[in-house]
Amino acid sequence: MSFLTVPLENIHKKKEFDCGKSPLNQYLHIQAKQDVKRRLSACFVLADDQNRIEGYYTLSNASISREFVPEDILKKMPPTYQDLPATLLGRLAIDTSSKGKGLGRDLLIDALKRSFETSKTVGSMAVIVDPLDEDAENFYLKYGFIKLPDSGKMFLPMATIGTLFS
Repeated sequence: MSFLTVPLENIHKKKEFDCGKSPLNQYLHIQAKQDVKRRLSACFVLADDQNRIEGYYTLSNASISREFVPEDILKKMPPTYQDLPATLLGRLAIDTSSKGKGLGRDLLIDALKRSFETSKTVGSMAVIVDPLDEDAENFYLKYGFIKLPDSGKMFLPMATIGTLFS
């Protein structure tokens, strides 16, 4: 299976990236490589032919407490799981010079495809996001993510994601 992105490497020009949101910039500039090295997250980048990063996202393992999962999905899950395995799409950002080209959508699809493929070998019943702000929340709502009550997080069931790639 092919992907739009590649894993973050030393050749990528991290310091030039600016999405207009300081926490997302700082993460890529300072912390991303260390998180990858420590296996805390995987960082995938979309870079041009000069290795300038146009956008990036991170994935890691996570779980969702049963108490936050909507009833219609929860009824399909075995009652023995107090926490359900999921994939965390921790960060997704587009450089300001690349905004308006549909790259946010493209990176999200890439992240969902990668998450779905991984779920075939490592259990994950959904992709979770924790939107940074209202703009991010509206972005994920547009693509069908469901708000998890009382948590600020949102999720998209892997069964739904699977319909996109099957």
